[in-house]
Amino acid sequence: MLLKLFVFSLITLSTNAQEPTVPIFKDGEAQIVDAFNTPEKWIRHDLFVETTFDTDGDGKLDRMHVDVTRPYQTDTEGLKLPVIYESSPYYAGVAPDVDGLFWDVNHELGQMSPKERVHPEVVRTGERPIISNSQITTWVPRGYIVVHSSSPGTGLSQGSPTVGGDNESLAPKAVIDWLNGRAKGYTEPYGGEEVNAYWSTGKVGMTGTSYNGTIPLAAATTGVEGLEVIIPVAPNTSYYHYYRSNGLVRSPGGYLGEDIDVLYDFIHSGDESKRAYNNAKIRDTEMKNGMDRITGDYNAFWAKRDYLKDMGPMKAALLMSHGFNDWNVMPEHSYRIYKKAKEMGLETAIYYHQFGHGGPPPVSMMNKWFTHYLHGIDNGIENESNKAWIVREDDKVSEPTPYADYPNPDAEDVTLHLVAGAPEIGGLSTIKVPNQEAETLIDNYSFNGEALAKAEITSHRLLYVTPKLSQDIHISGAPKITVKLASSKPAVNLSVWLVSLPWNKGRSARITDNIITRGWADPQNHELLTKSEPLKIGQFYEVTFNLQPDDQVIKAGQQIGLMIFSSDKDFTLHPKPGTKLAIDLDGTSLNLPIVGGSDAFEKATSN
Repeated sequence: MLLKLFVFSLITLSTNAQEPTVPIFKDGEAQIVDAFNTPEKWIRHDLFVETTFDTDGDGKLDRMHVDVTRPYQTDTEGLKLPVIYESSPYYAGVAPDVDGLFWDVNHELGQMSPKERVHPEVVRTGERPIISNSQITTWVPRGYIVVHSSSPGTGLSQGSPTVGGDNESLAPKAVIDWLNGRAKGYTEPYGGEEVNAYWSTGKVGMTGTSYNGTIPLAAATTGVEGLEVIIPVAPNTSYYHYYRSNGLVRSPGGYLGEDIDVLYDFIHSGDESKRAYNNAKIRDTEMKNGMDRITGDYNAFWAKRDYLKDMGPMKAALLMSHGFNDWNVMPEHSYRIYKKAKEMGLETAIYYHQFGHGGPPPVSMMNKWFTHYLHGIDNGIENESNKAWIVREDDKVSEPTPYADYPNPDAEDVTLHLVAGAPEIGGLSTIKVPNQEAETLIDNYSFNGEALAKAEITSHRLLYVTPKLSQDIHISGAPKITVKLASSKPAVNLSVWLVSLPWNKGRSARITDNIITRGWADPQNHELLTKSEPLKIGQFYEVTFNLQPDDQVIKAGQQIGLMIFSSDKDFTLHPKPGTKLAIDLDGTSLNLPIVGGSDAFEKATSN
């Protein structure tokens, strides 16, 4: 009888026992679990992770402010989960956009701005314990823990912002080390009780957009154990490529006159008592001595802030995301990293859309990558034969078209030559016309690129177009241009746009209807990116450089136009109008990557 009661009791306990809460997976994706989708029960707290550096000069190792949002089952059931981690310099506020924050661009090349910049202070807005609410509603219900941290010298994180310096790579590494039990976390910025990440499996994925997308790459370049996958969205992968272009001082789109010291001021929301030291050391010494707005040359200062050069230790899987019409952080930033990661044998793919700055991959795609690399689910993502996912011009961002790779493997360079036509419109042809005279343009920043592209006659640009297309043409890759030019001044801006004409003037026109891609260069760097050589007036020089990568279908009925001009009103310095540029047509050519190569181009341009 006693034995029967014992067995009955075991059966009753087994029947009444609550099943443990675990992530659920379907079609290779983590699903929303009702028991995790309980915001009112989420455990939310903050802490300070100790790093290996001291950048604010107080003699103590800097600590990073970190917040955590996790399902309550990580306490009640001892559940361990992987982490989605985002870090940012923006969480605690930014500097006001006051007059004088940006550099004055109205001056000659090779000179400094006639006006000193102003340095507005950031009023910190962050509060404990929650740094940010990004990523939380997407990933916590799917069985992840979400972690945020403010980057060095911002918010309640100690140290100094360096805008691409080593500490901005080592700070997220320290957080990942803490999530793996290799670094210490404390309840307070100074002293405090130790905090352990007992709820973490140690597997971490990072994502974010723009600067927040740069930091995952920065962390991955350290080779930190536990960082399994990163999904950077529109990341700035080289501050030289962000603020310079082939030796030219060039602003990011929408922020004329911005430079690295402006961004420093913009994000410096850290401890007010440390700001004077940080400003003197970083902004007023390291940046002032290294950024070089006089020549725009590449140097050791910029090399230190180029993540491509730091990728050797990187092990994390990589899904890049970018917009082909992002003229802020331009599409070359993701492409250069994607290309290098492939060469290194890393698991990698790239998602491109046809819009501007930002734009993550579809949640389903991100979900599969996080599910595979963080939960260990065999969903085949690493065996995908298609490595490029591109949103076609009329499609939804959630419905990208898969391709074997980017650039399209079927794309081949087609060399196009210039046919005289100034001051009206010349031709662009595969047939080279010999012994043409040089054509000239007069620099005048008062006319922006759109006005120049739409003008039928103007002396301020040279425009060469293909015949009207009878079939669509698919461009895929980075066009390369060689320009042979002479200048009436020792220094001059060189700007190149590739456009689709006629210009669509409608209110609903998308940027892709008009601008194919763009590029800028300093002819003074015609030999070396690291050394400017003043131009001899009237002497011809050959300048070769890539335009921004693109993948775009130019519709039948349009014409592809190559526009060469000098100062680009929205991107370059504004020297006094009047500089003359002479273009040697015989020595100038465009290599255009076209799917189907010369055959496709000839079929589309033959009438």
